[in-house]
Amino acid sequence: MQAITRAAADKRYAKCIEVSKRIRWDIDRDVIRDRGFDLAQKFLPDGLSFAERLPFLDAADKRLLSQVQGRTYANMFGLVERFIGAKMLEVTREHALGDQVAMEALIRFTDEELKHQELFRRIEALMAAGMAPGYAFAPQGNEVAAFVLGKSTWAVLALTCHIEIFTQVHYRQSVDPDADLSPLFKDVLFFHWREESQHAILDELEWRREDEKLSAEARDRAVDDLIALVGGVDGILQAQATADARYFASVCGRRLTDQEAAKTESLLLSAYRWQYIVSGAQEPRFTDILGELVTPAQMQRVGTALAPLVEATRWPS
Repeated sequence: MQAITRAAADKRYAKCIEVSKRIRWDIDRDVIRDRGFDLAQKFLPDGLSFAERLPFLDAADKRLLSQVQGRTYANMFGLVERFIGAKMLEVTREHALGDQVAMEALIRFTDEELKHQELFRRIEALMAAGMAPGYAFAPQGNEVAAFVLGKSTWAVLALTCHIEIFTQVHYRQSVDPDADLSPLFKDVLFFHWREESQHAILDELEWRREDEKLSAEARDRAVDDLIALVGGVDGILQAQATADARYFASVCGRRLTDQEAAKTESLLLSAYRWQYIVSGAQEPRFTDILGELVTPAQMQRVGTALAPLVEATRWPS
């Protein structure tokens, strides 16, 4: 296993502080700027929404489907940042009487996560004001946080690192290149991405620090916890895909056939599994870290658990 030296870790904590100060942004001044959402524009790009995979949808339908998914995207990040902030507060305490640079970096991290929660709550309210009534976000934040935080710190930090790495992948590969997105939602994702770039570094540092404490047996149990967390995320995605498919069918302006409705729900689940699980799980930055911390047999267990989810993101030609 490859370790990061103490000196190298200290430099990375310090760099995160420097960048945090330099890129600090304000929700009203920098992001929202008295704007609302224009429903003539997409919220999520095709590379995330997969809307182009449904040939029976016209351009307006595909745009609406991207908006429904964009609303869920905002709510999902508001959800996950609740448990991320709570876990970071917990691990910050371990630095309280020790490394003050690391402590400051993590306090800044937690403060930014609280700001992100507020941002996504406000974005949900702006979307609700413009979109047709009937949308529902299925998971309950406190229940999800309690489930996640009941797992080992190693597994929670692994999941957190995975989430904050895939935000980078989504923005760079799909959001930034798409000129047809809502300017407001694109700015939301841009400013979120800037701070999450530093959070992903801190996630890795804390995940590796936690890993150093574990016995082989404890790490093996933590791998099981990580697999259970992925299963829990997938359960959330299944419920939300069903809710979003029903909402889309009720507001799209025409009656979908039973086959079209079923394909829409299947498409949403495929897209959500890609967005929230597979895109991060296949990213080399994440797999390289995980591969350094676990044995080949443990890596195989993770791969076996992910395999059906990866397969589900593929679409029949």
